[in-house]
Amino acid sequence: MPVRLNPPSASELFPVAGVRLGVAEAGIRKASRRDLTLIELCQGSRVAGVFTQNRFCAAPVTVCKEHLPSGAIRALVINTGNANAGTGEVGLTNARATCEAVASLCGITAAQVLPFSTGVILEHLPVDRLTAGLPAAKADLRADGWLDAAHAIMTTDTVAKAASRRITLGGKPVSLTGISKGAGMIKPNMATMLGFVATDAAIAQSLLDPLVKEVADLSFNSITVDGDTSTNDSFIVIATGASGAPEITDAASADFAALRAALIDIAVPLAQAIVRDGEGATKFMSIVVGGGKDRAECRKVAYAVAHSPLVKTAFFASDPNLGRILAAIGYAGVDDLDVSKLRVWLASGNEEVLVAEKGGRAASYVEEAGARVMKAEEITVRIDLARGQADATVWTCDFSYDYVKINADYRS
Repeated sequence: MPVRLNPPSASELFPVAGVRLGVAEAGIRKASRRDLTLIELCQGSRVAGVFTQNRFCAAPVTVCKEHLPSGAIRALVINTGNANAGTGEVGLTNARATCEAVASLCGITAAQVLPFSTGVILEHLPVDRLTAGLPAAKADLRADGWLDAAHAIMTTDTVAKAASRRITLGGKPVSLTGISKGAGMIKPNMATMLGFVATDAAIAQSLLDPLVKEVADLSFNSITVDGDTSTNDSFIVIATGASGAPEITDAASADFAALRAALIDIAVPLAQAIVRDGEGATKFMSIVVGGGKDRAECRKVAYAVAHSPLVKTAFFASDPNLGRILAAIGYAGVDDLDVSKLRVWLASGNEEVLVAEKGGRAASYVEEAGARVMKAEEITVRIDLARGQADATVWTCDFSYDYVKINADYRS
């Protein structure tokens, strides 16, 4: 079961002017499940994205990167069950054929379509089944289709992930709604996750492109489940401009600051939801590192702790074998770290326990206190490097028996 993650309801998700979504059962891998999503965008929409840094990136990622610079994206198509990754030239042909099928159906060009896939790697995409399902997805297009789309992009997820916000820009109400998927093979840069956020705000492309990267770094690039960087991960932000609010053209403006804050405010819980729904997860952990010389070294330490299988299994068992945290900090790669100044705390709820200081176990620490904190579902590991003012936070989960079971049986 996910860690304190409630499924969204349709009433909580606001329509975004200029966006319609439809889903269908295409039988891409399994029968009788929604596995195909079509998203239609109004003319003039601006779209920006960031993608996996895995060198074995999937064919749809390559095609998305080819199409995005056109600046005239009108549709997104998403399939689950098959990643179309590790499929060579055939995979590229299939991804492009998908775009052509959507274009023909919607009266646009193939270059105006962004394709996304998630699922099993090293198997060819059944394009015939996908294209056969497109008319049903198109017939299902509607402004309130966000929850169905959140369900249709799931793979090993146990809960649909979606969120909405409303703000005011230039005196006009503006909506933001987003969905994400992912539960395993999660690591920064990004992971086997897909994230889509749409707003009916209007913003210049020159501001949207760097803004998407910043939002991703503070959300989807600050999570890890198992340290595996996937082949397909993508995070897309759409701005339709259909709210009637004035276009944002100045990064120093109050409207830009409000939109930036709202995008972060929606992306962070969407990213955290992936960790809360981590395959077999029983604990949600925040690794908070402060006192660094710069944010980069704080993230390096946070990820060393968050990625460690020994740390993650100890938290699953509520076993205060906390030397594992110190070991991870020590191999994080901060070569001039003075461990005699470093301090580490465990916290849950209103309780915070000092675990380590002055190069070893804190004099006040008793193991019963550590075990008590580690039994909570939500735990914070706070680390003070005592070498500067920078900080960073990474969200992760524990490793349970079910993680092995899920991934051992993934293809069955």
